[in-house]
Amino acid sequence: MTLEERNKKKQSTIIDVRTREEFSGGHVAGSINIPLNEIQERFEELKNLKSPLILCCASRNRSGQAQHYLSQKEIDCHNGGS
Repeated sequence: MTLEERNKKKQSTIIDVRTREEFSGGHVAGSINIPLNEIQERFEELKNLKSPLILCCASRNRSGQAQHYLSQKEIDCHNGGS
């Protein structure tokens, strides 16, 4: 099952951690844009989303950083890569 199919069936939430500019240039259908530099300040919002959270970016770097932080906070999340 693709990320888009899983998201459409409400079995997860896809979070795109790229900048707003990158997101507006194209993104996974149904994904939510929460740039990496906003992850900490939007933690309450993130913990209330349907888990698991599937984190994506352009190269797996930023999504990996977000996954590391959120996992330490006991949020069910996965680095979905690019």
